[in-house]
Amino acid sequence: MISIKTNHGDISVELFEDKAPITCENFRQYAGDGFFDGTIFHRVIPGFMIQGGGFDADMNQKPTRDSIKNEADNGESNVRGTLAMARTQVVDSATAQFFINLKDNDFLNHGGRDFGYAVFGRVSDGMDVVDKIAGVATGNQAGHQDVPLTPVVIEQVTVGD
Repeated sequence: MISIKTNHGDISVELFEDKAPITCENFRQYAGDGFFDGTIFHRVIPGFMIQGGGFDADMNQKPTRDSIKNEADNGESNVRGTLAMARTQVVDSATAQFFINLKDNDFLNHGGRDFGYAVFGRVSDGMDVVDKIAGVATGNQAGHQDVPLTPVVIEQVTVGD
C-alpha cells in the first residue's frame, strides 16, 4: 500500500505488482528515496486526469533515474481512479511522473492510439481528495498549461506493506 499525503488530503494507493512489476518497483524506489516529497500535481485537467511527481512548486523539474520499459500491454485499463505512468511520445520514456485518471480514458489504453500508458495501481481510498484537486483553479506557468494557481503539494509518499 502506498500513501500519498498532499496539502489537500491523503490518497491511498494499491499497486498492481503482478501486472506491472517494473513500474511498481520504479514507483516504490522513488517513494522510498523521498523523491516525491515536495513535488506538486503540476497538470490538472478536470474530466481527464491529475499529473504529478516531477516538478517542485517553482516548476523546476527534478532530475530522475533512467526511463523504464512501458508495461501498458499488461491488460489493465486507464479507468477512473487508476494510476498510470506519464511519458513523452517515446514509448519507453516514463521516469517518475504519474497521473490519476478522473474518468475512463480508454484512448490511453494499449493499442488505443499507440502503445498506451502503463496502469500500475488504483486509488483505494481518497478519490474525494483526487476530485478536490481536480477542481482547483489552473492557468499557465513556466511554459506549462493547466498548472494549479496555488500549488497542490505532494508532501510525502510512503510505502507500507
